[in-house]
Amino acid sequence: MVAYTGIQGQNILIVSSDPSDPTEGQIWYNSTSNLLKGYQFANVNAWASGGNMGTGRRQVTGTGTQTAALGFGGISSPGPGPSLANTEKYDGTSWTSTGALNTARNGMGGAGTQTASLGYGGFIVAAPVTYQTITESFNGSTWTSLPANMSTARYQMGSAGTQTSALGFGGDAPPRTTATEEYDGTSWTAGGSLNTARINPTGFGTQTAAIGAGGYQPGTLNNVESYNGTSWTAVNTLGTARYGAGSAGTQTAGLVFGGSVYPGVTRQTATELWNGTSWTSNPTGLGTARYSMGGAGTQTAGLAFGGGAATAPTSATEEWTGQALATRTITTS
Repeated sequence: MVAYTGIQGQNILIVSSDPSDPTEGQIWYNSTSNLLKGYQFANVNAWASGGNMGTGRRQVTGTGTQTAALGFGGISSPGPGPSLANTEKYDGTSWTSTGALNTARNGMGGAGTQTASLGYGGFIVAAPVTYQTITESFNGSTWTSLPANMSTARYQMGSAGTQTSALGFGGDAPPRTTATEEYDGTSWTAGGSLNTARINPTGFGTQTAAIGAGGYQPGTLNNVESYNGTSWTAVNTLGTARYGAGSAGTQTAGLVFGGSVYPGVTRQTATELWNGTSWTSNPTGLGTARYSMGGAGTQTAGLAFGGGAATAPTSATEEWTGQALATRTITTS
């Protein structure tokens, strides 16, 4: 027979109101509501407004996390240009200006963190218009032009990875390309080609475990491909076909948001979550419909900023919360 008197545990706190600062896993009994409660992770899956960028822009590149993001380059006018060199940092509340790109451009690939980013390729809106192979690195305060250029000049490509292990794929070369390139911290080399050439796909993950989603070629695509460091494989498609979407996350836990649908420019708010196998449409989307925005963060803590909104490039920033600690009622039966 079990000696129950020898079993020890923690007493459940009895309170008249919920604690103002509970810790994860804490359980208590609320004597006022007569409910047993706990503090645990819950699915929120919603966007909320963050601090506006100093310069509204589209075709902006984003790297980093929700509370330590970097936005660089782009175009601030509704029309064709000019390209921007402006760079801004986000601290989870507000944006501040930091060191400018050495070469102003838009539609770049980007990889890394707020203090160790890489910007590559892109497009210079000038006379004449020029597609770029330029690569620059950011150390948290300044950009440095690197000797290693991409093999294929392009803009509006998909990108993923880190400052020393980056990936660039697809984009307009022109024409639209399937070419993939990998950066090892010193030089760019050819990777496996996409199955479908496309401009304006969105990418997330790492150099050896990436996702490329959507794009345009011609017509709006819902095609999604997965990269293993050697080759691309078609996987389940997006629920909403789109190009110029923002994204965040990893190959097995991703987030895609916004974008546009052809014909014309039909800006989207749609948000979808990727679990490594399939996509789930979120009931609520971005507060501001937009495309060609910056994206950063993870599936549980994402960031969307800038982009082409209805009448002009926007400075609006939105923060995504996938899961968050919350007070939950515990039911027993």
